[in-house]
Amino acid sequence: QVQLVESGGGSVQAGGSLRLSCAASRYTSSSYCVGWFRQAPGKEREGVSTIYSGTGSPNYADSVKGRFTISQDNTENTLFLQMNNLKPEDTAMYYCAVGFGPDRLCTMVTGVGWYNYWGQGTQVTVSS
Repeated sequence: QVQLVESGGGSVQAGGSLRLSCAASRYTSSSYCVGWFRQAPGKEREGVSTIYSGTGSPNYADSVKGRFTISQDNTENTLFLQMNNLKPEDTAMYYCAVGFGPDRLCTMVTGVGWYNYWGQGTQVTVSS
């Protein structure tokens, strides 16, 4: 079992910044993909950004490229998402997740169903 706990959400005005954190209890394998996802009311959960344990190469949804940065502190099993220049359309519940498998699946194309463990989420609200 892997437990994920998100934090750092909040309410900001458009143009503001937030930094999300996701603390993992442990990873049961050294080969895994971790990522951030979000779900707005009435919409499907969508991928925001992923990063693979081995390569460290990040992937981003087109809607957040240039504004969001994913990073990882491997010593603390903590995942971060720095969100700058936030827009009202970024308003959503943000979740972190981990999936155990090859790096070729650690992309924005892979569906949310592939991920093995999820956190409870942290709310981000951006006002105009």
